[in-house]
Amino acid sequence: MIREFFTGLWRAKVHHKAAESFVAVLVGLGAGALLMLAYGYDAGKAYTALFAGAFGEPEGLLETLAFATPLILTALVFAIGVRTGLFNIGAEGQMYVGAIAAAYAGGMLSMPAGIHLIFATLFSMVAGALYAIPVSVLKVYRGVNEVVSTIMLNWTAFYLVQYLITYVLADPTRAERAIPAAITARYATIGASLTTVFYVSLAAATLTYFIMWRTVAGYEMRVVGYSQRVARYAGIPINRSITISILLGGSLAGLAGASQVLGRPPHWTVFATMGNIVNLGFEGIGVSLIGRNHPAGIILAAIFYGGLVHGGRYMEFAAGVASELVRAINGFIIIALAIPGLFDMFRRLLRRNREI
Repeated sequence: MIREFFTGLWRAKVHHKAAESFVAVLVGLGAGALLMLAYGYDAGKAYTALFAGAFGEPEGLLETLAFATPLILTALVFAIGVRTGLFNIGAEGQMYVGAIAAAYAGGMLSMPAGIHLIFATLFSMVAGALYAIPVSVLKVYRGVNEVVSTIMLNWTAFYLVQYLITYVLADPTRAERAIPAAITARYATIGASLTTVFYVSLAAATLTYFIMWRTVAGYEMRVVGYSQRVARYAGIPINRSITISILLGGSLAGLAGASQVLGRPPHWTVFATMGNIVNLGFEGIGVSLIGRNHPAGIILAAIFYGGLVHGGRYMEFAAGVASELVRAINGFIIIALAIPGLFDMFRRLLRRNREI
């Protein structure tokens, strides 16, 4: 069985994709180094600080995994959409809704330990899926492009959640944030700000792989994403596959929001500015592209991305690189890594559009 697994990976040309990613990393690091040299910084010292801070010590590695946790989930949302032929960028708004649902269920309700955590997590996932329903309805029944509907609903969720935090779920002791999750609704801390919700994200990625590659529904979604003409010929219900894809993505986005409220100390809540969750949905798009829209690749890509975010702080402390330049360097690396996956996605979409 192990031999068949590695043989399958070889036939899938994983070695080619790994080589492309390796070259992309070198290109991104080279571009970042040139940018630092142009501003008079020591690129070698800066990169040493970045990778040592992110992966060199146990504490740094745990923090890197904490940053990677929500990105695994939001990247899965985009990947499921791409595999179904959709450009679903609604993870951002659905994650906001999941986060505020976690704040309500985790902070306002009283339940026994264990049951409270499970209920709050599932409540957040259901909230994210429910918020994805308008995207599905507009796409299936009115033909509205999912990019348009998800962008509009992202902004709707942003202001709706801000209102709820400020006027409905505000913490009586600190008005700038929602009420924090009760101890009974918190994931156990592993170290640094990493909690056991990281294992939940890994389980979600594994389950996503099983659904997409080992079930009839997943097979139908991938066929729809490959060619709607083939799907129609095979008698596959295209609208059902699109609906399942969007709702499944919504539940994972809701889980991403819950991971930052129920599973990210020291705050255990969401702020009115939503600074602790904002942009995680959009960053998941880049992570998914780096991981080639595959759950296994997404896990590795999220950890690498989390390392860049966390390790970037050490570039400021150890090498004195300005924070704005650190973000620009990280951007170069991410763009270089995402380009191969972006080309793959565009080739798939162009082929699909020609066949419709």
